Amino acid sequence: MKTTKYFDYTRLRPDRRIIKDAWIVYVIEHAEKTSIQDDGRIKKWAFIEEVQKYLRVVLLEDGETVHNAFFDRRYRGNRDER
Repeated sequence: MKTTKYFDYTRLRPDRRIIKDAWIVYVIEHAEKTSIQDDGRIKKWAFIEEVQKYLRVVLLEDGETVHNAFFDRRYRGNRDER
């Protein structure tokens, strides 16, 4: 998995250490929602059953380099409709 130096640095934060590489790959491959920011970065969300939270992964414009990954407390996805 390709990552930016920013991602490598923020991953050291206590709230980010628990995020597994496998979860990041899962979000990239099985995103429930994808959007493109004005700067070309790609945001993807998927629900991680193991922790019962949505994980947001931000990729660079190349679509494969991970720039950020965090649990998105605001995003509810399809669960908003329940």
